Amino acid sequence: MDLNTLNQAPLPELLAQLGGLYEHSPWIVEQALQRRPFVSLAAFKRACAEVLAAASREAQRGLIRAHPELAGKAMVAGALTAESTGEQARAGLTHCSPAEFDTLQRLNADYNQRFGWPFILAVRGPRGTGLTRRQIIDTFERRLHAHAEDEFHECLRQIHRIAELRLAEKFHEALPAGEQVWDWAEALARHSDAPDALTVTYLTPAHRACAQDLQDWMRATGFDEVSLDAVGNVVGVYHGQDRSAPRVLTGSHYDTVRNGGRYDGRLGILAPMALVQAWAAKGWRPRHGLEVVGFAEEEGQRFPATFLASSALVGRFEPGWLEQQDAAGLTLRQAMQAAGLPGTLASIEALRREPAQYLGFVEIHIEQGPVLDAMNLPLGVVSSINGSHRYTGEVLGVASHAGTTPMGAARRDAAVAVAELVLQVERIAAALPEAVGTVGQLEVPAGSINVVPGRCRFSLDLRAPRDAVRDRLRDEVLQALDANCQRRGLQYTLRPTLSADAAPSHPDWMARWEAAVAALGLPVFRLPSGAGHDAMKMHELLPQAMLFVRGGNAGISHNPLETITAHDAQLAVDALQHLLENL
Repeated sequence: MDLNTLNQAPLPELLAQLGGLYEHSPWIVEQALQRRPFVSLAAFKRACAEVLAAASREAQRGLIRAHPELAGKAMVAGALTAESTGEQARAGLTHCSPAEFDTLQRLNADYNQRFGWPFILAVRGPRGTGLTRRQIIDTFERRLHAHAEDEFHECLRQIHRIAELRLAEKFHEALPAGEQVWDWAEALARHSDAPDALTVTYLTPAHRACAQDLQDWMRATGFDEVSLDAVGNVVGVYHGQDRSAPRVLTGSHYDTVRNGGRYDGRLGILAPMALVQAWAAKGWRPRHGLEVVGFAEEEGQRFPATFLASSALVGRFEPGWLEQQDAAGLTLRQAMQAAGLPGTLASIEALRREPAQYLGFVEIHIEQGPVLDAMNLPLGVVSSINGSHRYTGEVLGVASHAGTTPMGAARRDAAVAVAELVLQVERIAAALPEAVGTVGQLEVPAGSINVVPGRCRFSLDLRAPRDAVRDRLRDEVLQALDANCQRRGLQYTLRPTLSADAAPSHPDWMARWEAAVAALGLPVFRLPSGAGHDAMKMHELLPQAMLFVRGGNAGISHNPLETITAHDAQLAVDALQHLLENL
Protein backbone atom coordinates (compact mmCIF):
# COMPACT_ATOMS: atom_id res chain seq x y z
CA MET A 1 0.00 0.00 0.00
CA ASP A 2 0.98 3.63 -0.43
CA LEU A 3 -0.47 7.06 0.31
CA ASN A 4 -2.05 7.32 -3.14
CA THR A 5 -3.92 4.04 -2.52
CA LEU A 6 -5.04 5.27 0.89
CA ASN A 7 -6.48 8.42 -0.64
CA GLN A 8 -8.07 7.00 -3.78
CA ALA A 9 -8.97 3.33 -3.37
CA PRO A 10 -12.65 2.46 -2.88
CA LEU A 11 -13.75 2.32 0.74
CA PRO A 12 -14.67 -1.42 0.76
CA GLU A 13 -11.24 -2.29 -0.62
CA LEU A 14 -9.50 -0.21 2.01
CA LEU A 15 -11.60 -1.63 4.83
CA ALA A 16 -10.66 -5.12 3.72
CA GLN A 17 -6.99 -4.21 4.05
CA LEU A 18 -7.08 -1.83 7.03
CA GLY A 19 -10.08 -2.95 9.03
CA GLY A 20 -7.87 -5.01 11.33
CA LEU A 21 -5.78 -2.08 12.52
CA TYR A 22 -8.09 -1.76 15.52
CA GLU A 23 -9.07 -5.12 17.00
CA HIS A 24 -12.55 -6.16 15.79
CA SER A 25 -13.38 -2.44 15.37
CA PRO A 26 -13.32 -1.45 11.67
CA TRP A 27 -15.61 1.50 12.46
CA ILE A 28 -12.63 3.59 13.54
CA VAL A 29 -10.85 3.25 10.19
CA GLU A 30 -14.11 3.64 8.28
CA GLN A 31 -14.93 6.96 9.95
CA ALA A 32 -11.35 8.20 9.63
CA LEU A 33 -11.35 7.48 5.90
CA GLN A 34 -14.27 9.87 5.49
CA ARG A 35 -11.67 12.64 6.00
CA ARG A 36 -9.61 11.79 2.93
CA PRO A 37 -7.29 12.93 1.39
CA PHE A 38 -4.40 12.68 3.84
CA VAL A 39 -1.03 14.33 3.27
CA SER A 40 0.77 11.64 5.27
CA LEU A 41 0.33 8.45 7.25
CA ALA A 42 0.70 10.60 10.35
CA ALA A 43 -2.39 12.54 9.27
CA PHE A 44 -4.38 9.33 8.83
CA LYS A 45 -3.30 8.07 12.26
CA ARG A 46 -4.32 11.38 13.75
CA ALA A 47 -7.76 11.06 12.13
CA CYS A 48 -8.18 7.61 13.68
CA ALA A 49 -7.19 9.00 17.08
CA GLU A 50 -9.73 11.82 16.77
CA VAL A 51 -12.48 9.35 15.81
CA LEU A 52 -11.78 7.27 18.89
CA ALA A 53 -11.47 10.32 21.15
CA ALA A 54 -14.90 11.51 20.00
CA ALA A 55 -16.51 8.11 20.53
CA SER A 56 -18.65 7.35 23.56
CA ARG A 57 -17.13 5.91 26.69
CA GLU A 58 -18.99 2.69 26.03
CA ALA A 59 -17.56 2.43 22.51
CA GLN A 60 -14.07 3.02 23.88
CA ARG A 61 -14.62 0.39 26.55
CA GLY A 62 -15.88 -2.00 23.89
CA LEU A 63 -12.71 -1.52 21.87
CA ILE A 64 -10.57 -2.29 24.91
CA ARG A 65 -12.60 -5.40 25.70
CA ALA A 66 -12.26 -6.58 22.10
CA HIS A 67 -8.58 -7.24 22.72
CA PRO A 68 -7.34 -10.65 23.84
CA GLU A 69 -5.40 -11.31 27.00
CA LEU A 70 -1.67 -11.72 26.65
CA ALA A 71 -0.85 -15.44 26.58
CA GLY A 72 -4.51 -16.00 27.47
CA LYS A 73 -7.16 -18.54 26.58
CA ALA A 74 -7.65 -17.20 23.04
CA MET A 75 -3.96 -17.64 22.28
CA VAL A 76 -3.93 -21.17 23.66
CA ALA A 77 -7.04 -22.01 21.65
CA GLY A 78 -5.65 -20.45 18.46
CA ALA A 79 -8.57 -18.02 18.32
CA LEU A 80 -6.62 -14.75 17.97
CA THR A 81 -6.87 -12.50 14.95
CA ALA A 82 -4.02 -12.84 12.48
CA GLU A 83 -2.56 -9.54 13.68
CA SER A 84 -2.65 -10.50 17.37
CA THR A 85 -1.28 -13.97 16.63
CA GLY A 86 1.77 -12.50 14.94
CA GLU A 87 2.37 -9.91 17.64
CA GLN A 88 2.15 -12.32 20.55
CA ALA A 89 4.30 -14.86 18.74
CA ARG A 90 7.03 -12.32 17.94
CA ALA A 91 7.07 -11.26 21.59
CA GLY A 92 7.78 -14.88 22.51
CA LEU A 93 4.51 -15.29 24.39
CA THR A 94 3.86 -18.57 22.57
CA HIS A 95 7.09 -19.92 24.08
CA CYS A 96 6.68 -18.94 27.73
CA SER A 97 8.24 -21.13 30.37
CA PRO A 98 5.73 -22.77 32.74
CA ALA A 99 6.60 -20.19 35.41
CA GLU A 100 6.14 -17.27 32.99
CA PHE A 101 2.85 -18.68 31.74
CA ASP A 102 1.56 -19.09 35.30
CA THR A 103 2.64 -15.53 36.14
CA LEU A 104 0.81 -14.13 33.12
CA GLN A 105 -2.35 -16.09 33.95
CA ARG A 106 -2.29 -14.74 37.50
CA LEU A 107 -1.71 -11.19 36.25
CA ASN A 108 -4.53 -11.50 33.70
CA ALA A 109 -6.93 -12.61 36.42
CA ASP A 110 -5.86 -9.92 38.88
CA TYR A 111 -5.99 -7.21 36.25
CA ASN A 112 -9.47 -8.20 35.02
CA GLN A 113 -10.75 -8.31 38.56
CA ARG A 114 -9.35 -4.84 39.30
CA PHE A 115 -10.29 -3.02 36.10
CA GLY A 116 -12.88 -5.11 34.29
CA TRP A 117 -11.05 -5.23 30.96
CA PRO A 118 -7.99 -7.04 29.55
CA PHE A 119 -4.47 -5.67 29.92
CA ILE A 120 -3.30 -4.09 26.68
CA LEU A 121 0.30 -3.52 25.71
CA ALA A 122 1.94 -2.95 22.33
CA VAL A 123 4.28 -5.91 22.77
CA ARG A 124 6.38 -4.90 19.78
CA GLY A 125 7.58 -1.98 21.90
CA PRO A 126 8.82 1.53 21.12
CA ARG A 127 11.39 0.38 18.53
CA GLY A 128 9.01 -2.09 16.87
CA THR A 129 11.36 -5.02 17.38
CA GLY A 130 9.55 -6.46 20.39
CA LEU A 131 9.67 -6.40 24.17
CA THR A 132 11.13 -9.29 26.09
CA ARG A 133 8.87 -11.47 28.20
CA ARG A 134 10.56 -9.99 31.30
CA GLN A 135 9.75 -6.44 30.12
CA ILE A 136 6.16 -7.45 29.43
CA ILE A 137 5.71 -9.00 32.87
CA ASP A 138 7.37 -6.03 34.60
CA THR A 139 5.07 -3.60 32.77
CA PHE A 140 2.05 -5.75 33.60
CA GLU A 141 2.91 -5.76 37.30
CA ARG A 142 3.54 -2.01 37.38
CA ARG A 143 0.31 -1.05 35.63
CA LEU A 144 -1.75 -3.40 37.78
CA HIS A 145 -1.44 -0.77 40.54
CA ALA A 146 -2.40 2.24 38.41
CA HIS A 147 -5.46 4.42 38.96
CA ALA A 148 -8.40 3.03 36.98
CA GLU A 149 -8.96 6.19 34.94
CA ASP A 150 -5.26 6.49 34.11
CA GLU A 151 -5.14 2.85 33.08
CA PHE A 152 -8.22 3.19 30.87
CA HIS A 153 -6.55 5.94 28.85
CA GLU A 154 -3.21 4.10 28.83
CA CYS A 155 -4.99 1.15 27.23
CA LEU A 156 -6.34 3.43 24.51
CA ARG A 157 -2.87 4.84 23.89
CA GLN A 158 -1.45 1.32 23.63
CA ILE A 159 -4.20 0.46 21.15
CA HIS A 160 -3.17 3.39 18.97
CA ARG A 161 0.45 2.22 19.15
CA ILE A 162 -0.60 -1.29 18.10
CA ALA A 163 -2.50 0.22 15.16
CA GLU A 164 0.51 2.36 14.25
CA LEU A 165 2.77 -0.68 14.08
CA ARG A 166 0.24 -2.66 12.05
CA LEU A 167 -0.15 0.23 9.61
CA ALA A 168 3.63 0.53 9.26
CA GLU A 169 3.83 -3.10 8.18
CA LYS A 170 1.12 -2.70 5.56
CA PHE A 171 2.85 0.36 4.08
CA HIS A 172 6.40 -1.01 4.51
CA GLU A 173 7.07 2.24 6.33
CA ALA A 174 10.77 3.07 6.71
CA LEU A 175 12.00 4.90 9.81
CA PRO A 176 15.74 5.20 9.19
CA ALA A 177 16.30 8.34 11.25
CA GLY A 178 13.90 7.41 14.04
CA GLU A 179 15.40 3.96 14.48
CA GLN A 180 18.92 5.40 14.37
CA VAL A 181 18.07 7.91 17.09
CA TRP A 182 16.55 5.15 19.20
CA ASP A 183 19.58 2.89 18.72
CA TRP A 184 22.03 5.66 19.56
CA ALA A 185 20.12 6.46 22.74
CA GLU A 186 20.24 2.81 23.78
CA ALA A 187 23.96 2.58 23.06
CA LEU A 188 24.72 5.79 24.96
CA ALA A 189 22.84 4.45 27.98
CA ARG A 190 25.44 1.72 28.51
CA HIS A 191 27.64 4.36 30.16
CA SER A 192 26.61 5.14 33.74
CA ASP A 193 28.09 6.22 37.05
CA ALA A 194 25.92 3.59 38.75
CA PRO A 195 25.72 -0.13 37.95
CA ASP A 196 21.95 -0.42 38.36
CA ALA A 197 20.62 2.90 36.99
CA LEU A 198 21.37 5.47 34.31
CA THR A 199 23.31 8.22 36.06
CA VAL A 200 25.76 10.38 34.13
CA THR A 201 27.11 13.39 36.00
CA TYR A 202 29.55 16.00 34.82
CA LEU A 203 33.07 14.80 33.87
CA THR A 204 32.86 11.35 35.45
CA PRO A 205 34.31 8.44 33.42
CA ALA A 206 30.80 7.60 32.17
CA HIS A 207 30.26 11.22 31.12
CA ARG A 208 33.55 11.29 29.24
CA ALA A 209 32.70 7.98 27.55
CA CYS A 210 29.42 9.51 26.34
CA ALA A 211 31.33 12.47 24.94
CA GLN A 212 33.67 10.12 23.10
CA ASP A 213 30.77 8.16 21.58
CA LEU A 214 29.10 11.36 20.39
CA GLN A 215 32.32 12.53 18.75
CA ASP A 216 32.86 9.17 17.06
CA TRP A 217 29.29 9.05 15.78
CA MET A 218 29.44 12.62 14.51
CA ARG A 219 32.58 11.86 12.52
CA ALA A 220 31.05 8.66 11.14
CA THR A 221 27.83 10.39 10.09
CA GLY A 222 29.57 13.05 8.02
CA PHE A 223 30.09 16.18 10.13
CA ASP A 224 32.84 18.37 8.69
CA GLU A 225 34.23 19.43 12.07
CA VAL A 226 33.98 17.64 15.42
CA SER A 227 35.56 18.84 18.64
CA LEU A 228 35.42 18.79 22.44
CA ASP A 229 35.54 22.28 23.91
CA ALA A 230 36.90 23.68 27.17
CA VAL A 231 33.83 22.77 29.27
CA GLY A 232 33.32 19.33 27.69
CA ASN A 233 30.70 20.29 25.10
CA VAL A 234 30.75 18.05 22.02
CA VAL A 235 30.51 20.31 18.96
CA GLY A 236 29.80 19.13 15.42
CA VAL A 237 29.61 21.42 12.39
CA TYR A 238 28.06 20.53 9.04
CA HIS A 239 28.88 23.29 6.59
CA GLY A 240 26.22 24.83 4.42
CA GLN A 241 26.43 25.73 0.74
CA ASP A 242 27.47 29.24 1.70
CA ARG A 243 30.11 29.08 4.42
CA SER A 244 29.90 32.83 4.93
CA ALA A 245 26.19 32.62 5.77
CA PRO A 246 25.21 32.45 9.45
CA ARG A 247 24.63 28.99 10.88
CA VAL A 248 21.74 27.50 12.80
CA LEU A 249 22.72 26.33 16.28
CA THR A 250 20.98 23.35 17.85
CA GLY A 251 21.58 20.72 20.51
CA SER A 252 20.82 19.72 24.08
CA HIS A 253 22.57 18.08 27.04
CA TYR A 254 23.99 14.60 27.49
CA ASP A 255 24.34 14.52 31.28
CA THR A 256 21.48 13.00 33.29
CA VAL A 257 19.87 13.18 36.67
CA ARG A 258 20.50 10.27 39.01
CA ASN A 259 18.46 7.25 37.97
CA GLY A 260 17.28 9.15 34.91
CA GLY A 261 15.99 8.36 31.43
CA ARG A 262 17.57 7.79 28.04
CA TYR A 263 16.06 10.68 26.10
CA ASP A 264 16.03 13.76 28.34
CA GLY A 265 18.48 16.08 26.57
CA ARG A 266 20.05 13.41 24.44
CA LEU A 267 17.19 13.37 21.94
CA GLY A 268 18.09 16.95 21.02
CA ILE A 269 21.63 15.89 20.08
CA LEU A 270 20.81 12.65 18.33
CA ALA A 271 17.97 13.95 16.14
CA PRO A 272 20.11 16.55 14.30
CA MET A 273 22.90 13.96 14.04
CA ALA A 274 20.50 11.64 12.22
CA LEU A 275 19.55 14.47 9.86
CA VAL A 276 23.19 15.22 9.06
CA GLN A 277 23.71 11.52 8.40
CA ALA A 278 20.89 11.60 5.81
CA TRP A 279 22.22 14.78 4.21
CA ALA A 280 25.78 13.51 4.03
CA ALA A 281 24.71 10.15 2.59
CA LYS A 282 23.26 11.90 -0.46
CA GLY A 283 25.91 14.63 -0.61
CA TRP A 284 23.42 17.41 0.08
CA ARG A 285 23.94 20.62 2.01
CA PRO A 286 21.52 23.31 3.18
CA ARG A 287 22.31 26.92 2.44
CA HIS A 288 22.99 27.63 6.10
CA GLY A 289 25.37 25.40 8.02
CA LEU A 290 24.27 23.49 11.10
CA GLU A 291 26.17 23.46 14.39
CA VAL A 292 25.14 20.75 16.86
CA VAL A 293 26.20 21.08 20.50
CA GLY A 294 26.02 18.23 22.97
CA PHE A 295 25.98 20.35 26.12
CA ALA A 296 28.09 18.74 28.81
CA GLU A 297 26.04 19.87 31.81
CA GLU A 298 22.48 21.01 32.40
CA GLU A 299 21.20 19.08 35.40
CA GLY A 300 23.42 20.46 38.19
CA GLN A 301 23.91 17.01 39.74
CA ARG A 302 27.61 17.06 40.60
CA PHE A 303 28.30 20.79 41.02
CA PRO A 304 25.67 23.43 41.82
CA ALA A 305 26.57 25.45 38.69
CA THR A 306 23.51 24.44 36.67
CA PHE A 307 23.65 25.29 32.93
CA LEU A 308 27.41 25.79 33.16
CA ALA A 309 27.88 24.37 29.62
CA SER A 310 25.40 26.64 27.87
CA SER A 311 26.38 29.56 30.12
CA ALA A 312 29.85 29.38 28.59
CA LEU A 313 28.41 29.78 25.09
CA VAL A 314 26.47 32.92 26.02
CA GLY A 315 29.33 34.47 28.01
CA ARG A 316 27.69 33.99 31.43
CA PHE A 317 30.07 31.50 33.05
CA GLU A 318 30.66 32.70 36.61
CA PRO A 319 34.35 32.76 37.64
CA GLY A 320 33.47 31.52 41.14
CA TRP A 321 32.07 28.31 39.71
CA LEU A 322 35.59 26.99 39.16
CA GLU A 323 36.06 26.77 42.93
CA GLN A 324 32.77 24.99 43.67
CA GLN A 325 33.24 21.55 45.20
CA ASP A 326 31.51 18.25 44.62
CA ALA A 327 30.56 15.84 47.42
CA ALA A 328 34.12 14.48 47.49
CA GLY A 329 35.65 17.93 47.91
CA LEU A 330 36.98 18.12 44.35
CA THR A 331 36.68 21.57 42.79
CA LEU A 332 35.22 22.14 39.36
CA ARG A 333 38.61 23.34 38.16
CA GLN A 334 40.28 20.14 39.40
CA ALA A 335 37.59 17.97 37.79
CA MET A 336 38.10 19.76 34.47
CA GLN A 337 41.85 19.35 34.59
CA ALA A 338 41.54 15.68 35.57
CA ALA A 339 39.38 15.21 32.46
CA GLY A 340 42.03 16.82 30.25
CA LEU A 341 40.31 20.21 29.97
CA PRO A 342 42.23 23.45 30.61
CA GLY A 343 40.19 24.48 33.65
CA THR A 344 40.99 28.16 33.06
CA LEU A 345 38.60 31.07 32.87
CA ALA A 346 40.26 32.36 29.70
CA SER A 347 39.64 29.10 27.81
CA ILE A 348 36.01 29.10 28.90
CA GLU A 349 35.38 32.74 28.06
CA ALA A 350 36.72 32.06 24.55
CA LEU A 351 33.70 29.79 23.92
CA ARG A 352 31.23 32.69 23.73
CA ARG A 353 29.39 32.66 20.42
CA GLU A 354 29.03 35.79 18.32
CA PRO A 355 25.33 36.38 17.61
CA ALA A 356 26.02 37.73 14.11
CA GLN A 357 27.36 34.31 13.10
CA TYR A 358 24.07 32.54 13.87
CA LEU A 359 20.48 32.78 12.74
CA GLY A 360 19.14 31.35 15.98
CA PHE A 361 18.97 28.36 18.31
CA VAL A 362 16.45 25.52 18.07
CA GLU A 363 16.13 22.57 20.42
CA ILE A 364 14.29 19.28 20.20
CA HIS A 365 13.40 17.82 23.59
CA ILE A 366 11.19 15.14 25.07
CA GLU A 367 8.21 16.88 26.68
CA GLN A 368 8.85 15.54 30.20
CA GLY A 369 5.16 15.82 30.94
CA PRO A 370 1.80 14.17 30.20
CA VAL A 371 0.14 16.69 27.88
CA LEU A 372 1.12 15.40 24.44
CA ASP A 373 0.71 11.77 25.45
CA ALA A 374 -2.77 12.45 26.82
CA MET A 375 -3.73 14.22 23.57
CA ASN A 376 -2.16 11.51 21.41
CA LEU A 377 0.00 14.12 19.69
CA PRO A 378 3.56 13.17 18.72
CA LEU A 379 4.85 16.77 18.48
CA GLY A 380 4.17 20.09 20.17
CA VAL A 381 5.56 23.58 19.64
CA VAL A 382 6.90 25.26 22.77
CA SER A 383 5.48 28.74 23.31
CA SER A 384 7.71 29.69 26.25
CA ILE A 385 9.98 28.18 28.86
CA ASN A 386 8.61 28.95 32.29
CA GLY A 387 10.21 31.53 34.50
CA SER A 388 10.36 30.60 38.17
CA HIS A 389 10.75 31.74 41.74
CA ARG A 390 11.94 29.30 44.39
CA TYR A 391 12.12 29.69 48.16
CA THR A 392 12.85 27.74 51.27
CA GLY A 393 11.01 28.88 54.37
CA GLU A 394 10.14 28.13 57.96
CA VAL A 395 7.11 29.02 60.03
CA LEU A 396 7.76 29.50 63.76
CA GLY A 397 5.10 28.89 66.39
CA VAL A 398 5.10 27.36 69.88
CA ALA A 399 5.54 23.67 70.55
CA SER A 400 3.03 22.61 73.21
CA HIS A 401 1.28 19.57 74.59
CA ALA A 402 -1.16 18.15 72.05
CA GLY A 403 -3.57 16.98 74.72
CA THR A 404 -3.67 19.99 77.03
CA THR A 405 -3.53 22.87 74.50
CA PRO A 406 -7.10 23.77 73.55
CA MET A 407 -8.07 24.07 69.91
CA GLY A 408 -8.33 27.61 68.56
CA ALA A 409 -6.48 30.79 69.48
CA ALA A 410 -4.42 29.14 72.20
CA ARG A 411 -2.52 27.07 69.68
CA ARG A 412 0.48 28.36 67.71
CA ASP A 413 0.59 25.46 65.24
CA ALA A 414 3.24 26.08 62.58
CA ALA A 415 2.36 23.00 60.53
CA VAL A 416 -1.30 24.00 60.15
CA ALA A 417 -0.25 27.36 58.69
CA VAL A 418 1.94 25.65 56.13
CA ALA A 419 -0.74 23.06 55.36
CA GLU A 420 -3.10 25.94 54.68
CA LEU A 421 -0.46 27.48 52.42
CA VAL A 422 -0.18 24.24 50.41
CA LEU A 423 -3.86 24.43 49.49
CA GLN A 424 -3.60 28.15 48.76
CA VAL A 425 -0.68 27.57 46.39
CA GLU A 426 -2.77 24.98 44.55
CA ARG A 427 -5.77 27.33 44.31
CA ILE A 428 -3.82 30.46 43.32
CA ALA A 429 -1.76 28.69 40.63
CA ALA A 430 -4.82 27.00 39.16
CA ALA A 431 -6.51 30.39 38.74
CA LEU A 432 -3.63 31.94 36.76
CA PRO A 433 -3.00 31.14 33.06
CA GLU A 434 -0.56 28.23 32.67
CA ALA A 435 0.98 28.85 36.13
CA VAL A 436 2.11 25.99 38.35
CA GLY A 437 2.93 26.05 42.05
CA THR A 438 4.38 23.31 44.23
CA VAL A 439 5.26 22.84 47.87
CA GLY A 440 7.70 19.99 47.38
CA GLN A 441 9.20 19.81 50.87
CA LEU A 442 7.46 19.73 54.24
CA GLU A 443 9.25 19.00 57.49
CA VAL A 444 8.41 19.32 61.16
CA PRO A 445 11.85 19.30 62.86
CA ALA A 446 11.93 17.06 65.93
CA GLY A 447 8.20 16.50 65.54
CA SER A 448 6.35 14.22 67.90
CA ILE A 449 2.95 12.55 67.74
CA ASN A 450 1.80 14.29 70.94
CA VAL A 451 3.27 17.78 70.38
CA VAL A 452 1.70 20.74 68.56
CA PRO A 453 4.32 21.61 65.91
CA GLY A 454 6.30 24.69 66.86
CA ARG A 455 8.25 24.77 63.60
CA CYS A 456 7.55 23.73 60.04
CA ARG A 457 9.98 23.99 57.14
CA PHE A 458 8.79 24.09 53.54
CA SER A 459 9.77 24.92 49.98
CA LEU A 460 8.03 26.89 47.24
CA ASP A 461 8.42 26.35 43.49
CA LEU A 462 6.41 28.88 41.47
CA ARG A 463 6.48 28.91 37.65
CA ALA A 464 4.74 30.52 34.69
CA PRO A 465 5.54 31.07 31.00
CA ARG A 466 5.34 34.86 31.38
CA ASP A 467 7.21 36.88 33.96
CA ALA A 468 4.16 39.00 34.79
CA VAL A 469 2.15 35.89 35.66
CA ARG A 470 5.10 34.37 37.55
CA ASP A 471 5.42 37.53 39.64
CA ARG A 472 1.70 37.73 40.33
CA LEU A 473 1.76 34.11 41.47
CA ARG A 474 4.66 34.92 43.80
CA ASP A 475 2.97 38.01 45.20
CA GLU A 476 -0.33 36.28 45.92
CA VAL A 477 1.34 33.25 47.51
CA LEU A 478 3.55 35.38 49.75
CA GLN A 479 0.58 37.51 50.75
CA ALA A 480 -1.28 34.33 51.70
CA LEU A 481 1.67 33.15 53.79
CA ASP A 482 1.88 36.48 55.59
CA ALA A 483 -1.87 36.57 56.25
CA ASN A 484 -1.85 32.99 57.59
CA CYS A 485 0.92 33.75 60.05
CA GLN A 486 -0.57 37.05 61.22
CA ARG A 487 -3.96 35.45 61.81
CA ARG A 488 -2.44 32.58 63.77
CA GLY A 489 0.12 34.62 65.71
CA LEU A 490 3.12 33.02 63.99
CA GLN A 491 6.39 34.25 62.57
CA TYR A 492 8.14 33.06 59.43
CA THR A 493 11.39 33.30 57.51
CA LEU A 494 11.69 33.00 53.74
CA ARG A 495 14.85 32.67 51.68
CA PRO A 496 14.85 33.00 47.88
CA THR A 497 16.96 30.30 46.23
CA LEU A 498 16.28 30.92 42.53
CA SER A 499 14.73 33.52 40.28
CA ALA A 500 14.74 32.80 36.55
CA ASP A 501 13.04 34.83 33.86
CA ALA A 502 10.74 33.17 31.34
CA ALA A 503 12.15 32.50 27.89
CA PRO A 504 9.37 33.03 25.35
CA SER A 505 9.97 31.45 21.98
CA HIS A 506 10.86 33.85 19.19
CA PRO A 507 7.73 34.29 17.02
CA ASP A 508 9.54 33.70 13.72
CA TRP A 509 11.22 30.52 14.87
CA MET A 510 8.07 29.26 16.54
CA ALA A 511 6.25 29.84 13.24
CA ARG A 512 8.91 27.78 11.46
CA TRP A 513 8.36 24.88 13.85
CA GLU A 514 4.61 25.21 13.35
CA ALA A 515 5.00 25.12 9.57
CA ALA A 516 7.16 22.01 9.88
CA VAL A 517 4.60 20.23 12.07
CA ALA A 518 1.76 21.18 9.71
CA ALA A 519 3.75 19.91 6.71
CA LEU A 520 3.82 16.48 8.35
CA GLY A 521 0.03 16.44 8.42
CA LEU A 522 -0.21 16.97 12.17
CA PRO A 523 -2.24 19.58 14.04
CA VAL A 524 -0.21 22.44 15.45
CA PHE A 525 -0.39 22.52 19.23
CA ARG A 526 1.39 25.05 21.42
CA LEU A 527 2.34 24.43 25.02
CA PRO A 528 4.70 25.98 27.56
CA SER A 529 7.65 24.15 29.04
CA GLY A 530 7.48 23.80 32.78
CA ALA A 531 11.06 22.51 32.92
CA GLY A 532 14.25 24.45 32.26
CA HIS A 533 16.35 23.74 29.17
CA ASP A 534 19.57 24.80 27.50
CA ALA A 535 17.40 26.94 25.20
CA MET A 536 16.61 29.01 28.29
CA LYS A 537 20.26 30.11 28.45
CA MET A 538 20.72 30.43 24.70
CA HIS A 539 17.70 32.75 24.77
CA GLU A 540 20.01 35.32 26.38
CA LEU A 541 22.08 35.49 23.18
CA LEU A 542 20.00 34.24 20.25
CA PRO A 543 16.38 33.93 19.16
CA GLN A 544 15.23 30.45 20.17
CA ALA A 545 12.33 28.05 19.85
CA MET A 546 11.78 24.45 20.91
CA LEU A 547 9.95 21.41 19.61
CA PHE A 548 8.59 18.90 22.12
CA VAL A 549 8.35 15.19 21.37
CA ARG A 550 5.78 13.04 23.14
CA GLY A 551 7.04 10.80 25.91
CA GLY A 552 5.39 7.46 26.59
CA ASN A 553 4.28 6.07 29.95
CA ALA A 554 2.16 9.20 30.51
CA GLY A 555 5.11 11.43 29.68
CA ILE A 556 7.19 10.48 32.71
CA SER A 557 10.76 11.80 32.73
CA HIS A 558 13.78 11.89 35.05
CA ASN A 559 12.86 8.23 35.47
CA PRO A 560 13.96 4.90 33.93
CA LEU A 561 10.44 4.58 32.46
CA GLU A 562 11.09 7.57 30.18
CA THR A 563 10.53 6.45 26.58
CA ILE A 564 9.76 7.53 23.04
CA THR A 565 8.91 5.56 19.91
CA ALA A 566 10.97 5.33 16.76
CA HIS A 567 7.94 6.73 14.89
CA ASP A 568 7.90 9.90 16.99
CA ALA A 569 11.67 10.27 16.71
CA GLN A 570 11.35 10.05 12.93
CA LEU A 571 8.71 12.79 12.94
CA ALA A 572 11.00 15.00 15.04
CA VAL A 573 13.86 14.57 12.56
CA ASP A 574 11.49 15.20 9.65
CA ALA A 575 10.25 18.40 11.30
CA LEU A 576 13.81 19.60 11.84
CA GLN A 577 14.62 18.82 8.23
CA HIS A 578 11.64 20.84 7.02
CA LEU A 579 12.59 23.78 9.23
CA LEU A 580 16.22 23.86 8.09
CA GLU A 581 15.62 23.19 4.41
CA ASN A 582 12.99 25.94 4.19
CA LEU A 583 14.91 28.79 5.81
